[in-house]
Amino acid sequence: MPGMEKTRPGNVLEDLARLVEGVFPQALAEDLRKNLRGVLRGGLDRAGLVTREELEIQEALLERTRARLRELEIQVAELESRPGPETPG
Repeated sequence: MPGMEKTRPGNVLEDLARLVEGVFPQALAEDLRKNLRGVLRGGLDRAGLVTREELEIQEALLERTRARLRELEIQVAELESRPGPETPG
């Protein structure tokens, strides 16, 4: 939008809210901002999009899970390399 600097996607809702507040009287702007935020959030939710914060939380969780998986794979490999009990035969 003209006059708006580039922002991260997570700031789009705030940018739109400021634009609405600049164009409409205060009371109307507040109602429009709340409604616009709700409509946009609903659309993003239906589209399966998440906020930057939610993405970063999931990335951190995934990295911890991968690290734990690597630890467990090492433990399994160590257990498998141990000689087993002799079976009578």
